[in-house]
Amino acid sequence: MRDFISRHFLHFNAGALANCSESLREFLEDDGRLLITLAGAMSTAEIGKSLAPAIRSQKIHAICCTGANLEEDLFRLVAAKHYEKIDDWRDFSAHDDEDLANRGMNRVTDIAIPEEEAIRYIEKPLLQLWKDAEAAGDSRFPHEYLYDLLLHGDLEFDSDPEDSWLVAAADANLPIFVPGWEDSTLGNILVARVIDCTLQSPDVVKGGLHAMQALADWYREDNSPTGMLQVGGGIAGDFPICVVPMLRQDVGEEVPLWSWFGQISESRPSYGGYSGAPPNEKISWGKLGVDTPRFVIESDATIVLPLILESLKN
Repeated sequence: MRDFISRHFLHFNAGALANCSESLREFLEDDGRLLITLAGAMSTAEIGKSLAPAIRSQKIHAICCTGANLEEDLFRLVAAKHYEKIDDWRDFSAHDDEDLANRGMNRVTDIAIPEEEAIRYIEKPLLQLWKDAEAAGDSRFPHEYLYDLLLHGDLEFDSDPEDSWLVAAADANLPIFVPGWEDSTLGNILVARVIDCTLQSPDVVKGGLHAMQALADWYREDNSPTGMLQVGGGIAGDFPICVVPMLRQDVGEEVPLWSWFGQISESRPSYGGYSGAPPNEKISWGKLGVDTPRFVIESDATIVLPLILESLKN
């Protein structure tokens, strides 16, 4: 893949991808640590097939993702055969989607996630973990409960665990930071169980402020240069990169700026959204420096990210 990219990916976004992947390879070979962010529906797109090998080969050292990406890798792992591929999704009518809803299928573009076999299947053992933690006065991060399910639970897998990035992360005990976990199906279920008094408080799961503190600890625990590959934008991208100005400006601690930065996004900066904000803008916020290697690939992350990860293989 590395040779293919070098020969054919020469200009425009293809050229940016080639430059980014080569720079990232050099960064990792120089003992850099890489945090990757996952926004959008990357787990729904089965990015685990590319990401899991990168985690196992120690190319990825931490992940910041939305709650949806965290849970959806697990949903597919236990219910893949019940998912429905929708090839004609561009022609779908409102009534077609209503039919999916009536059958307990939740559509994400061209794939529908089964309610009972995926979401409710996971809810039962996860609720027991929440109850046990509450009884013990314990509180943990969202991914720690899912690690517990994967490593010590009695889940029946419906797809190859080698294709699950969450399984690879659990095996490596990889740090995962999940800001805004309440914006997820399992987060909604937790609140529902508090409302119906099954649980006493949502505090059984640590939230975003705790995640920022944990991220700050992780960022400072190693003297290696630390880089970030931002896939998409939104909270998954903005949350982790803010740890540097927080430590430098609010704590008053002279930590290094991010040492490498790459961004895959289809958004445009002219709309004012974070997802399309160019790396130079991050310099003004004290996140990156003038000399920080910076790359932007304006393309579909479901195409670009597998190419980059595959090109990192030795």
